[in-house]
Amino acid sequence: METTGTSQLYRVWGADKVAYGPLDFPTLTQWTKDGRVTQNSWVLLEAENDWHKAGAVPELKQLFPSEVQLGGVTAAKAATPKHHSGLTPAALRRIKLFDRLEEAQVESFLHYVEVVPFRQFSHIVREGQHGDAMYVVLEGEVRALAVVEGKESTLATLTPGDCFGEISLLDQGPRSANVIANKDSVLLKLSSTAFERLVREAPALSVPFLLALSRAVVFRIRRVTTKYEDSIRFIRTSSVAH
Repeated sequence: METTGTSQLYRVWGADKVAYGPLDFPTLTQWTKDGRVTQNSWVLLEAENDWHKAGAVPELKQLFPSEVQLGGVTAAKAATPKHHSGLTPAALRRIKLFDRLEEAQVESFLHYVEVVPFRQFSHIVREGQHGDAMYVVLEGEVRALAVVEGKESTLATLTPGDCFGEISLLDQGPRSANVIANKDSVLLKLSSTAFERLVREAPALSVPFLLALSRAVVFRIRRVTTKYEDSIRFIRTSSVAH
């Protein structure tokens, strides 16, 4: 029995040498419209267990523009990929969270994130809210704070390259602090839904990202532990002095 495009599953060999999938036909169609799949991309039809150039897959042919003549030379119009507000893989790799990823991997990662601006003094997340995303500061400055007995206490000031919300990304639990923009800021957002798609569609890409994320979480835990130990020493010293 012949498998139709609506029930067929596919995998795509990316420019970063990562196989993405399995993908259903609507997802593959969207990737083609976004420029992530071109006529020369290799696509695996799982039912046949065979790789084909995307331009040769019958159900995809209609999605590619027809060939046009340019100066007597036949050429195909390429799909225009989505832009990410000027964000480039090279710029993202300057951030510690992504510096161990290859540029082609970062290019693929950009398809799972969004760039979000926040005006000065606006709330980015609120303590106790359901957590559904993590953020990386690209521009500006934000502060994490807690309100204790009606008084605001700044927990951390975050500048470009810093990230927050990693725990909520993983467990989708309540936020542990408020985060407010100290000035007009631009953040990179990875939602829990997009993260689940990343893990499902590209496990080979999600592994190095998760490793980098783990390092960031461990660094933060060590820093908090050190601050806690310093606080205990200060309290004990003050008690002895009095």
